[in-house]
Amino acid sequence: MGNKKKPKPSRNKKKPKTSADQALALDYVRAWAHPAPPPPEPSAADADDFLPILATRGGDVLFELHSHSNHSDGFLSPSALVERAHRNGVKVLALTDHDTMAGIPEAVSAASKFGIRIIPGVEISALYNPREVAGAGETVHILAYYGMCGPSRPDELDSMLLNIRDGRYLRAKNMLQKLTTLKVPIKWEHVTKIAGDGVAPGRLHIARAMVEAGYVENIRQAFNKYLGDDGPAYARGSEPFAETVVQLISRTGGISALAHPWSLKNPDAIIRSLKGAGLNCMEVYRSDGKVDGFSELAEKYGLLKLGGSDFHGRGGKDESDVGTVKLAITTLCCFLKMARSIWSSAMKDILLKFAEEPSAANLGNMLKFGRLTNFSGFSPINNGIHVVDFCLSSWSSAMEDVELEEVRLKLAHYVAER
Repeated sequence: MGNKKKPKPSRNKKKPKTSADQALALDYVRAWAHPAPPPPEPSAADADDFLPILATRGGDVLFELHSHSNHSDGFLSPSALVERAHRNGVKVLALTDHDTMAGIPEAVSAASKFGIRIIPGVEISALYNPREVAGAGETVHILAYYGMCGPSRPDELDSMLLNIRDGRYLRAKNMLQKLTTLKVPIKWEHVTKIAGDGVAPGRLHIARAMVEAGYVENIRQAFNKYLGDDGPAYARGSEPFAETVVQLISRTGGISALAHPWSLKNPDAIIRSLKGAGLNCMEVYRSDGKVDGFSELAEKYGLLKLGGSDFHGRGGKDESDVGTVKLAITTLCCFLKMARSIWSSAMKDILLKFAEEPSAANLGNMLKFGRLTNFSGFSPINNGIHVVDFCLSSWSSAMEDVELEEVRLKLAHYVAER
């Protein structure tokens, strides 16, 4: 009796069928990622549209929610990043450069060639500093995801980002002074050349200069020995408080997510504080497959679990490629359903602001992250009305019919008064 063989598992065993919820989620995500373009308008003949070329709706839908270009500390241009994402099967790409959204228009233009949808994003540098605990502050990075129209109060967001970028210049110079004291002199010109024109220098640019100067073997060593948060050459910039950043993202029509919480010293306290400020999500899923205890923390504070590659394009086996974090279709569906009301409200605010004041500046804000970027010479009142109508047809899937009608009525009322 002890020699009975265990039955071998049948090779013909069918795979479990996709549940009804998963099938519905997949349909929802596919419909958002590959929307049918609106019918062309004669007045928008040169505008194309804000949506990607209609692509096949079959197969998986791969989102990349954390990536960087050379507009911050990435190595690739937005166009090259989009092309690489396309090669890797990415259908939706969030460009989340550090403290700038300057690369979004180029990414949107490039994405239209590949049927990729761009989520305008930004990774904002912030400071968590519990006032009751002296010296316990630490740097926190908050990801912001916006709808295709971008933030509803762009001036407010731009002001914060500009202040952070200005602080990065001072911070970089302070780091170079500390490195000189440590007998690792790096020239300012070397760092700014690596960063590129108009790009606020960050630690990665300094690390690359250290490698090129021969002081360290690689970027990881530069951070481990000198530039890490506890390193002897570390310095802070002019980062706003993390709670303030989360509140601003919410106020400007974005979804906020805590980036790479595994790098924090005190994640529980930080997540609790940011949740109180309105945090929506946090990164949990990593390209190495590890989630550690962060999944439990997300559940504890009721945050949607997200993840991304944090791709910079530096190369080497230490970096994950773009598109390597594959989120479950149900997670993507939850993300988009959360985004629907938030992004819809932002779209409505932008359109109503233009309806009330159809100025060139407000027209520019409305089209900032679309393919129609050359609108100089437009009459904001006449051509602008046609562009708004075009936007409404492009964005209608994200707005309620009642809201659309409200915007149209305001526009019609303004035109009648003129």
